[in-house]
Amino acid sequence: MSEDIRLGVDVGGTFTDVVLLRADGTALPMKVLSSPPDFGTAIKAGVQEILKSNSIDAGQIREYTHGATVATNAILTRTGARTGLITTQGFRDVLEIRRMRMHRLYDMNWQKPTPLVPRHLRMEVPARMDASGAEVIALDEDAARLAIQRLIEEGVDSIAICYINSYANGAHEWRTRELVR
Repeated sequence: MSEDIRLGVDVGGTFTDVVLLRADGTALPMKVLSSPPDFGTAIKAGVQEILKSNSIDAGQIREYTHGATVATNAILTRTGARTGLITTQGFRDVLEIRRMRMHRLYDMNWQKPTPLVPRHLRMEVPARMDASGAEVIALDEDAARLAIQRLIEEGVDSIAICYINSYANGAHEWRTRELVR
């Protein structure tokens, strides 16, 4: 009977970590160089190498887990794409307001972290769904086009579209995405 083995891969900007976890809890780690911009090349090479060096057949893998600290690192170091945000009118400052909590209640010197998207790259568009997904305010496509144009003129590399209650009905986000394209 073959052993059930778990495989985990974490892609970082410099290294890709590949780990096999045997049923008895033994971890077999391997580190290979990452391969930007096609990170899949390093993943494939690392997985093939660790399976071969441990005489394990791919059919024994019962679970595969993938993580990407390369994305986390880009956020932490602020080296990712210059991003603009289009959001529901009235919600432009949510990134700064957050939940109005201070993480250090009595520390008068504590400052909130800088938002990932600066205020001048956050645009508002009239559009609103209620919590059940019913349209309350139709998407103002002219305002969306204007917001997109302003972001392009600002030199953004990517545009995030985040409308309130889009979890219940994403029609406005989908339409705005079409306008961006």
